[in-house]
Amino acid sequence: MEKDNEKHEEVAMLYKQSIETHSRDEMLDVSSTVKELIKKSRIANGVAYIYCAHTTAGITINENADPDVKHDMLMRLDEVYPWEHAKYKHAEGNSASHMKASTVGSSQMVIIEDGELILGTWQGIYFCEFDGPRTRNYYVKIMEG
Repeated sequence: MEKDNEKHEEVAMLYKQSIETHSRDEMLDVSSTVKELIKKSRIANGVAYIYCAHTTAGITINENADPDVKHDMLMRLDEVYPWEHAKYKHAEGNSASHMKASTVGSSQMVIIEDGELILGTWQGIYFCEFDGPRTRNYYVKIMEG
């Protein structure tokens, strides 16, 4: 138990990660990288925030056991947000990638307990590319608490 005159200083570590994507639409499993960063941080209990600072890419958590899930997700996103549409106005021609990124979201938060990510049996953390191929960055902030 903490004494009144002791200050508890929370620890936070921020890591910038670079990732190479290889196609226009792609989901890359970054779970093992996040797990390595947790070990490196030596934070046993807290949270990991995984954040993508791009408007045409995102971060999601989904199944990592069956690769058909990634295929089906990307296929369906492409059907909902086709790359070409007669009414798109965005000059860069990548309106679909912006909509896909907004749908997936830019970040995820995962609990860390006893130095391990709390993920479901089949879950993985994915960097989702929607306007590749590119060299991208994402950030992992690991916070104690």
